[in-house]
Amino acid sequence: MTMKAAPSYKPVSIWLFICSFAVLLMAVIGAVTRLTESGLSIVEWKPVLGALPPLSDADWHNEFALYKETPQYQKVNMGMTLSEFKSIYFWEWLHRLWGRVIGVIFIVPFLVFGLRNKLPPRSAGAFIGVFFLGGLQGFMGWFMVQSGLVDLPAVSHYRLAAHLMLAVLIFALLFHMALSFSVREDPDAARLAPMRGLVRFALACVVMTMTWGAFVAGLRAGLLYNTFPTMGGHWLPPEMLATTPIWRAFFEEPATVQFTHRILAVLTFVVLLMVVGRAKRFNPPQRLQRLLRGLFLMAFIQVGLGIATLLTHVKIALAAAHQAGAFVLVALLVWLLRDIPHKSFAKGY
Repeated sequence: MTMKAAPSYKPVSIWLFICSFAVLLMAVIGAVTRLTESGLSIVEWKPVLGALPPLSDADWHNEFALYKETPQYQKVNMGMTLSEFKSIYFWEWLHRLWGRVIGVIFIVPFLVFGLRNKLPPRSAGAFIGVFFLGGLQGFMGWFMVQSGLVDLPAVSHYRLAAHLMLAVLIFALLFHMALSFSVREDPDAARLAPMRGLVRFALACVVMTMTWGAFVAGLRAGLLYNTFPTMGGHWLPPEMLATTPIWRAFFEEPATVQFTHRILAVLTFVVLLMVVGRAKRFNPPQRLQRLLRGLFLMAFIQVGLGIATLLTHVKIALAAAHQAGAFVLVALLVWLLRDIPHKSFAKGY
């Protein structure tokens, strides 16, 4: 009697890796959209018909007329030409289009795999949950845009941060699921079980730093104090003490928000180095050694990108790469947590 081989979920895993990469690319496109101040160029939400850009001169003039009624045009871009409008329209259209593409990339293979019984057992709930989060993300994107179409010519930095954090959550879930369906557990990784708490803390630090990075972007705080390590010769921004109550400065005063992002970035960098340094004491298996080397290298790259973005007055290519780097750090930490078992499964450690 022969034993039946365990089913392979490699195709499912590849599909999920593609989905997670698509979300990362969406975040990069979103960063460029924000940095070019293109996010308010499309003032209507058309989930189906909006997939197509204006196809005639009349359509373009109609879209431009709608934009001229927005606070951004009236207070910032008064006198903008139709050609200039088309430039910012492109990025917001591409951002929304790519969101639709991600939906298709996710739902069509899901239905195909499901109808063919190729999905792992008891995984339907996870897939449906991710699909629900994707729909919520679409709503959050429009909810964010609406905040910049009323009085102020900019979106709420709180809504921007929520939009980014939801993208991080979706990315992390997709990436974790892809790993779970393809990467086999290494029994030797059990010796690193005491590291899980520190790795979780590092992940929390990365997410917190990204949140304040979104605040910086939303408040255009990256255009202030483009020096490092001091802020125009000050270790603390003078604006901090001028805000009442002072705690609000850390959330809403641009210079102080940039300062907070800097402090969180330094803290995160130190914690990531602690993860790598402490892990060496447990003699990690080869795969974890590669992950830790990647984490060590990425920590330095991310700090370098952050400083370069600041010193160049938020050059778009560097800022977009900086956002992508944060997602890479999330992926590496999620992979570490996936590979390091819980203490309850770490026999003898």
